[in-house]
Amino acid sequence: MIELLDIEPEFWREAAACADRPEVDFFTPPDATVEVARAKAICEVCPVLDDCLAFAIETNQPDGIWGGYTAKERVKIRRRWLEQVRKAS
Repeated sequence: MIELLDIEPEFWREAAACADRPEVDFFTPPDATVEVARAKAICEVCPVLDDCLAFAIETNQPDGIWGGYTAKERVKIRRRWLEQVRKAS
């Protein structure tokens, strides 16, 4: 289950590997496979990968690469997370 964060977004964002990579576009069209792969490669070495993904799932980010996943990939993750939340309540 994805654990939601109890921190302010700006704190984990400051430590993100993408923070100092303005040349990499994390909001490319989904069919831009080279650019998507390049962004995901940055995510792979990110120290706050889990925080980023949790933020994207919690806030239902509709676009971009977050936590190493595209918007389409996150739909499945968010669906599973919502099912777990419902079961827990």
